[in-house]
Amino acid sequence: MFMRPTPLIALALATSSLASCGSSGPAQEPPLSEEALAAVSKQPGAPTRPLARAADDLFTREGLGETRALVVYHGGTLAVERYAPGYDADTRFVSWSMAKTVTAIMIGMLVADGQLRLDAPAPVPRWQRTGDPRAEITLRHLLQMRAGLEHTEAGDPPYDSSEVRMLFLDGRDDMADYATAQPLEAEPGERFEYSSNTTVILADIAARALTGSSDPDIRRQAVTDYLAARLFEPLGMTSVVPEFDRAGTLIGGSLIHATARDWAKLGELLRNKGSYRGEQLVPRAWVEEMVTPSPKSPHYGLQTWLNRPTGEDQHPLIPARAPESAFSMIGHMGQYVFVSPAQKLTIVRLGHSDAPERRAMLQQLADLIELYPAS
Repeated sequence: MFMRPTPLIALALATSSLASCGSSGPAQEPPLSEEALAAVSKQPGAPTRPLARAADDLFTREGLGETRALVVYHGGTLAVERYAPGYDADTRFVSWSMAKTVTAIMIGMLVADGQLRLDAPAPVPRWQRTGDPRAEITLRHLLQMRAGLEHTEAGDPPYDSSEVRMLFLDGRDDMADYATAQPLEAEPGERFEYSSNTTVILADIAARALTGSSDPDIRRQAVTDYLAARLFEPLGMTSVVPEFDRAGTLIGGSLIHATARDWAKLGELLRNKGSYRGEQLVPRAWVEEMVTPSPKSPHYGLQTWLNRPTGEDQHPLIPARAPESAFSMIGHMGQYVFVSPAQKLTIVRLGHSDAPERRAMLQQLADLIELYPAS
């Protein structure tokens, strides 16, 4: 005999049926906001909605930290531009260690000018004293982070860090004096050790190549004028504000401020191997040298990170998901100017992410990068 189900049983069956129907289909993504779609240009070089989704996830997905600015150029054309609340196209963002690549560019121009020699002993007066083993350190060693100077980039506690001591404690008034005073802990050229202090030594070398004066104001003006005339003004990088210490040395490893658009202009210059609108601002051979792996670190060139595998699980970039020819300027807490010449791509991502968040954020950034096939 057929028994009519009770109202309670019927409700349970209906609920179960709806639940099973809902679980069988794919999870639906939330609709894209007007802001997400407006961030993509009319000719972005990739499918608009997937690109808007990938960009939007950088701003909205949990666990990635805080993305404050995103600028994407493809083939020299603006593809994406978006800012978090409180930031816009006029906001100057601190470089942190992205400044190191700027310092390398300045050194390269001075080498081209005949002011410096790449494989000669670094012109540091303190090291030229008789019997000083640091006289073996070359400019190339400094640029490739293999000078061998005693250094701890990230100490625990933080004030034990050589970088923190130089920037904020006993070395802050004359950072180059502090950095060049360090003894050797390895033979010059023998090992890679990332060092912000090394880049300050390079900035000091540049200042002394440009002026024989020890007056801080004259040193500061010489470097400012050189970078403006040779790099920033020709590129239209009008927002750049470099910082100097009390001795007039550019804090070339950490502190240059510029808008996201201007950081993108610098990335585009490197993508085009130093050429801008038919003018070779930086020698092509120097840019190629910058992205050539060091003999002691396949993922590092001249003050520039490379997207080449190292055999290690942890990598500062994404070698499994982007061409090996890609490279990046990288700054503390998640500042990136990522350049992939094979994809005609320059991406600026600026914000605030801790180490685990940066790893997750890079994978999300890879979702965007993969929308652009390599040519």
